[in-house]
Amino acid sequence: MPAKKKKPKIYSHSRLSTFEQCPLKFKFRYIDKIIPEIRATIESHLGKIVHDTLEWLYTQVKKGKIPSVEEIIIHYTEKWEEDYNEDIPIIKKGLTVKDYFNKGVEFIINYYTKHQPFEDNTLETEKKILIELDNKGEYKIQGFIDRLSHDVEKDEYGIHDYKTANNLPMQKQVENDRQLALYALAIKELFGMDKEVCLIWHYLAHDKKICSRRTNEELQNLKEETLKLIKQIEATITFPSNKSILCNWCEYKKDVCQVWNKNVEEKKETKQVELDIW
Repeated sequence: MPAKKKKPKIYSHSRLSTFEQCPLKFKFRYIDKIIPEIRATIESHLGKIVHDTLEWLYTQVKKGKIPSVEEIIIHYTEKWEEDYNEDIPIIKKGLTVKDYFNKGVEFIINYYTKHQPFEDNTLETEKKILIELDNKGEYKIQGFIDRLSHDVEKDEYGIHDYKTANNLPMQKQVENDRQLALYALAIKELFGMDKEVCLIWHYLAHDKKICSRRTNEELQNLKEETLKLIKQIEATITFPSNKSILCNWCEYKKDVCQVWNKNVEEKKETKQVELDIW
């Protein structure tokens, strides 16, 4: 009787980046599986609703209909109100919920104005990808592409990612981005390693688009580096904190993290939840 095949270990970019950002946060989220009292910030809420709205826009476009900007804002407003919770914290002083809501409106109007009539041949939105990192199929990366397009004339695929944060990276920084590069590997494995793939970040707060490409050699190196990082994570025994400004947006800072709250005691029995892996 043949040996039963091992179930693959599925990782995500967010899981890997959490470990790199703060090993202790990684432990709280993925090992202890602690349920934070507050699981979203106003920034993450804004990002979620803007992403949902742009996904809805391109879904309509694929159906042969281009919504008016007014229709899109109505959709955005309805989703904002539907998902908003008054307990969502605002970290930045001097800003209100209305300020963040209006930011989203501005992002969407600017994007709509620049890209209409949306003729870049969108193939899919929120496309699920799964990449095998090793020959045995033991380790995989899972993710979702915000939007995938195909330039027929150039025979080039475009992997689009929407960013709502205020920071605008330098070109050198995006050249080292792991997430979209892994997605490029998935698209090449799906459509052919000879295909050209362009990585496209839409920085909505700056109304700017940044593009980058990877060679097949760079993608192969990235696959090996990613697997190496996973093996490092699995071999880790102690999970130190990495105190930084990012702690202000951490869902564990107030009630769980002993680094910030010395009164927090280790709980012998931890509530657990099956978290999304992406």
